[in-house]
Amino acid sequence: MFKAFIGKRSKGVENIVERGAVKKFAEAIGDLNPIYMDIEFGKKSRYKQNIAPPTFPRVLDYGMIEDFHLPNVGLIHGEQSFHYERPLLVGEKITCYTEIKDYYEKKGNHGFMGFLVVSDVGEDENGQVIFQSNAVVIITEEVRKVLTV
Repeated sequence: MFKAFIGKRSKGVENIVERGAVKKFAEAIGDLNPIYMDIEFGKKSRYKQNIAPPTFPRVLDYGMIEDFHLPNVGLIHGEQSFHYERPLLVGEKITCYTEIKDYYEKKGNHGFMGFLVVSDVGEDENGQVIFQSNAVVIITEEVRKVLTV
């Protein structure tokens, strides 16, 4: 179903790690660590500025892969991991893109389920990878039926 998209990626999208967005995100997840929000604390840290929470990349724009569409409902978030080369700095400009890494199917009790492996990447202005997030999206039999109609 999605095997043809393996290796496809979106065009890079410029994002700015905006202080207000970082603060709102930290508040929303209930992590009020001063390294995320307190400017003076950030200046005194080993990073010399504030950083974003590790899961903050979930709110960034990664663009769209041409002709690739998933429904807005009925998907299951299977798992997600983040790998960082360094922290994401508040105020920095980064380029993000998404790539389809794999697609496979398994038979379950209610039919076949699809497993879509997606990678989101953020790079600095020099093209160096800052982080990579890998996620597995589970596509149930019911959703698969809708997609093949």
